[in-house]
Amino acid sequence: MQEIRITLDSTDRALLTELQKDAHATAQDLSEKLNLSASQIGRRRQRLEEAGLIIGYRARLDPARLGLDVQAFVQVQLARHGAEEGSSFTRLLSTRPEIISAWTMTGEADYLLRVFCADLPALNRLIHEVLLAHPSVSRVHSQIVMNQPKGDAPLPV
Repeated sequence: MQEIRITLDSTDRALLTELQKDAHATAQDLSEKLNLSASQIGRRRQRLEEAGLIIGYRARLDPARLGLDVQAFVQVQLARHGAEEGSSFTRLLSTRPEIISAWTMTGEADYLLRVFCADLPALNRLIHEVLLAHPSVSRVHSQIVMNQPKGDAPLPV
């Protein structure tokens, strides 16, 4: 099934940009920034939500203040690539809260995982006791984040 693209005008784009910066912004706040009435902002926002461009709102938390001092990217290579192996590994991913996102990849690694752990021993346990222990996994390569000079940015709209 092909996704239907939504045509956006410059005001829609500006609204989406502002909402990515601050999803808590009220229609009144946004109306002042975009030179539209609060009711026009509300209608546009509702239309963008109904069209599926806005898929949700969430709070961004500070990992360090939560005691999550180690961020890493983990590449996983599967030994076999059958449907059951992929499904089994995907089910494992959904059970691990320290794995905050996962992508299937082209190239040497089959999956790229973004993980947050309390410390290096916790990352070590995740890699050795969870990922490498999975029967479909043949290889794991981790890269520990030292610094993040650019944080997760809004999507370019």
